[in-house]
Amino acid sequence: MNSRFIKGISHGIPICLGYLSVSFGFGITAAASGLSTIEASIISASNLTSAGQAAGVDVIKTGGTILEMILVQLIINIRYSLMGLSLSQKLDRKFTTPHRLLASYGITDEIFAVCSAQKQPLTPAYMYGIILISMLGWVTGTFLGASAGQLLPPSISSALGIVLYGMFIAIVVPPSRKNKSILFVTIVAALLSILFKYVITAITSGFAVIICAIGAAAIGALLFPIDDEEVEE
Repeated sequence: MNSRFIKGISHGIPICLGYLSVSFGFGITAAASGLSTIEASIISASNLTSAGQAAGVDVIKTGGTILEMILVQLIINIRYSLMGLSLSQKLDRKFTTPHRLLASYGITDEIFAVCSAQKQPLTPAYMYGIILISMLGWVTGTFLGASAGQLLPPSISSALGIVLYGMFIAIVVPPSRKNKSILFVTIVAALLSILFKYVITAITSGFAVIICAIGAAAIGALLFPIDDEEVEE
C-alpha cells in the first residue's frame, strides 16, 4: 500500500478520535430533531461540517426553505473555500483536476491545520488517507449518537447533545481570551442570537443565523479593522 496513504491515515487518527466524540453529539441532536439514524449518517457522510450540519438540522427542524438552507451553508462553510485556496499552494504535481475535486470534499478545519503543517508537498494519496480515516470517525460517531438518541431517555439525550456545542465553545474561548476583537464579535453574535430567539421571533432560525453571522462580522470589521502591517505579519 502507498506509504503516503498510510502516513495520511496515521496523521488522521487523532482527528478521527476527536470527530468520533463530537459527531456523537450531532447524532443525538439529529435524532432529537426527528431524523433517522440513516438520514443523520448520510448528512455527516456528505457534509463533514459540524457547524453547517448543526445549523442545517435546525433549518430542517423548523421547516425552513431551500433558499434558507443554501444561504446558511454558504455563509457558515465559505471558509472552506479559502482553506482550499491556501492548500492549493502546497499540492504535489500529481494533483490533477479530478484529484483536486475529490480532495476538496474532505477539507475541514482540522484536516487543513494538519496538511498546512506538512513540510513536503501534499500528494493525493496522503490527502485521501487523512480524509478517509477522519470521515469514518465523523460518520461512525454520528451513527452511534443517532442510535443512542433513539434509545436513551430524553433527559440523557439532551445532556449528551451538548457535546457538539461544547466543541464550538472550546474553539471560540481560547482566541477570545487573547484577542479583544474576537471576544467582542462573539458577544455581539450571542446578543443578536438572543434578540432573534426571544424578541424578533417572526424571523426563522435559518435567516437569524445568517443575519447574526454577517451582522457581527460587519460590526467587528468596522470597529477593529486589520491594518496593512498586521496583514504582512
